[in-house]
Amino acid sequence: MNGVLPLDAALSGGPALPSLRESAAYLGQLGKPTAEQVLRQAHDTGRVAIQPRCGVGGHREMKRLLTALEAEAGPDILTVTIDSHTRLLRFGQARRALRENPADLNGYPLVTHGWRRGRDLNEAVSAPLEVRHGSPDARLLFEVAVASGITSFEGGGISYNLPYSKAVPLAESLAAWEAVDRRCGELADLGVVIDRELFGTLTAVLVPPSISLAVSVLEAVLAVRAGVRCVSIAYPQGGHLIQDVAALRAIPELAARYLGPDVLVPAVLHEFMGVFPRLRRHAEDLILYGALVARLGGAWKVITKTHQEAAGIPDTRANVEGLRLADRANSPLLGFVTVDEDRVGAERDRVLAEVDELVAPVLGRGGDLKAAIVDAFAEGTLDIPFSASRHARSQIIPGRDRDGAIRYLSAGSLPFSRRTLRLNDDLLGGRGGEPIGQMLDAVTADIYYFPDLFGEQRP
Repeated sequence: MNGVLPLDAALSGGPALPSLRESAAYLGQLGKPTAEQVLRQAHDTGRVAIQPRCGVGGHREMKRLLTALEAEAGPDILTVTIDSHTRLLRFGQARRALRENPADLNGYPLVTHGWRRGRDLNEAVSAPLEVRHGSPDARLLFEVAVASGITSFEGGGISYNLPYSKAVPLAESLAAWEAVDRRCGELADLGVVIDRELFGTLTAVLVPPSISLAVSVLEAVLAVRAGVRCVSIAYPQGGHLIQDVAALRAIPELAARYLGPDVLVPAVLHEFMGVFPRLRRHAEDLILYGALVARLGGAWKVITKTHQEAAGIPDTRANVEGLRLADRANSPLLGFVTVDEDRVGAERDRVLAEVDELVAPVLGRGGDLKAAIVDAFAEGTLDIPFSASRHARSQIIPGRDRDGAIRYLSAGSLPFSRRTLRLNDDLLGGRGGEPIGQMLDAVTADIYYFPDLFGEQRP
């Protein structure tokens, strides 16, 4: 994993990659705003930018999907979601799937299609594109994305490893993502600012806000040290209005504390990624609710959902309708919707205190921050729930308090102060002291929070 992996003509089915300077020149000639510019403009005008999730295997199908979404819903940023083979560097398998049946792919194999087709996608729409994927080693994918004129790239060495991969050493993924971030710094020196969005969503279900934000802060520190100028911190909607608004509002203060004034740090909300209601009206209620949370929390962008989430991969029409519904939260007629500011302030202070207690010991170790992160996960002083990786302990057991906010039924080995643990236990109101079997049953119920809230029957 030393250096940037080369792309040859045989791999992509096309010409070798242009130089970084040539890619920067293409971006300057493209005649469309970058993702960073779109985020700034939306925020300056008081809007929450809207972005869908979308990705299919075939090139014509992907192009048709992007143009349809833009024509019918007008999203601020469009997505190219990458297939699983490409995420795991299985380019030969991606190429074979393209030959045999592109519909079998769960995303767009950009490396295999090549940068010229990437440019074709880019030139077909006026909105900037973002690559979303889930790869622990995205160096080659990043090079192809930049050559394609794509100006937003999601992921990080923690968040795109531990939730997705079983055996990839954390030190390797952190080194690979440092290489990506250094390339972003080189592009910034050439006048092109790439939005590096961090996947604070992690394992998506019942993620305590302080875990999400602590991981993102550490990835952001690494990114900024490597030269990144725009780093979006994405937070997953947990389902509790006060807690979600508070967590989003904590992001600017965390940026000021840990990243300094010379980097743009947009806050992003992922609409609820847990078990979605199956009935359309309930799913649509949840979509609008998430968009309102984004507005109230000061998010710069919201990643939308559709009423077909419980059924599988949504079709184009459902994606269009989800975008339109989320965008309604931007209406000035909804400006009267408010939140209890005292409760938000108290919750925000709790979130900030927890994040500081997680992040400060890692930054305080000195030396190589990547090594400090690896050691912290090995010791369990950093951890994420429900991890797929053997390189995280997954000792955390999250659960909801009586109001539905996400707390720690068990904090594992996290270095929380006695005061923080006592406050957490008080908020849980006695939950967390049950036998492990009862605790896990309770966690399962918490995962089905919204279907249960709507009174739907589970599958």
